[in-house]
Amino acid sequence: MTLYRYKGIEPSLGEGCFVADSADVIGKVFLGKNVSLWFQVVARGDVNEIHIGDNCNIQDLTMLHVVEDIPLIIKENVSVGHSVTLHACTIEEGCLIGMGATVLDGAVIGKNSIVAGGSVVPPGKVYPPESFIIGTPAVAKRKLTPEEVNTYSNHYKSYLLTKDEFLNEVEPI
Repeated sequence: MTLYRYKGIEPSLGEGCFVADSADVIGKVFLGKNVSLWFQVVARGDVNEIHIGDNCNIQDLTMLHVVEDIPLIIKENVSVGHSVTLHACTIEEGCLIGMGATVLDGAVIGKNSIVAGGSVVPPGKVYPPESFIIGTPAVAKRKLTPEEVNTYSNHYKSYLLTKDEFLNEVEPI
């Protein structure tokens, strides 16, 4: 991992975090406990802050960034798929953000929602909890069933196990 101090502010990593060697974490980035930032993730907290809650996983090739007047907030127990862009938005707890999705400035993804892979969430759009969000531009297609909420809001748990394996069993050669 490469941690960068920016204007005197260093990233903060909570207990039990895994940050891959190829990840770049810059400035005002604050990770809760048991967060994993996977390979080639960029978390650039330069002009504002990035807050990532406990137990979140940010998967390979994801870009996290901010704007001057809007931070990036990812609440606890969130899974962010591969090659996602999260830009100055809020992701509420228990969400699953599908591979290749883009969530833009000021958008809010409600608790226990899914953003389908490849979707583009427009700036400022706010979605209610337990939404199935899909498309370009993304729309809340329907409310998730209780079974779907249970399945997808617990997706993060498999990454907690993988994170621990990488902390304890993987070493560069």
